Amino acid sequence: MDPLLEEYTSPFDFEQGVNTSYLYLSADLNVTPPGSPGAAVRGAQRPESLAEVGEDAVTTVGQSVPALTEQEQEELREELAKVEDEILTLSHVLAAKEKQVVEMKRKLGITSLNELKQNLTKGWQEVTTSAAYKKTSETLSQAGQKATAAFSSVGSAISRKLEDVRNTPTFKSFEEKVDTLKVKDENNEDKSNGVSG
Repeated sequence: MDPLLEEYTSPFDFEQGVNTSYLYLSADLNVTPPGSPGAAVRGAQRPESLAEVGEDAVTTVGQSVPALTEQEQEELREELAKVEDEILTLSHVLAAKEKQVVEMKRKLGITSLNELKQNLTKGWQEVTTSAAYKKTSETLSQAGQKATAAFSSVGSAISRKLEDVRNTPTFKSFEEKVDTLKVKDENNEDKSNGVSG
């Protein structure tokens, strides 16, 4: 393990939770912490000269605010260094916690594949227990039952029609002629084979 990480002790007490007056995290970049001086000017536009991210933001600040005294500039530099140090500290803490999680999972025998299987199983279970899935399943079941009934009634109707056609005089006459031809054909085969009838 990295000796720097072994010696490191966090200045934060994670057992107590996060001090919300110290740290404020938000997914929305335009939101300021409650009670901060910037909260009063939430609707205010950012100056066009300020860059969004990176080193350009630091160099632009010095150019866009020339009215700062040397003392104010020094205080801002110190605050900037402090914030950058806190970011570095938090990234070290996060890296240590991530390594700790990996080690715990390894000891428990939890692999990425197992986690994926569990996530898929959980996701499928959530889908199958959802109201939309149940309603769709019921609808498809009813549609299947109706289709089965429809095919059954169509089959019955076809059977009845074929029986009706078979009972007509035309079909009976046709059937008799086919039987007569069949008997004549059998007699001809018997004669050609030397069997007399």
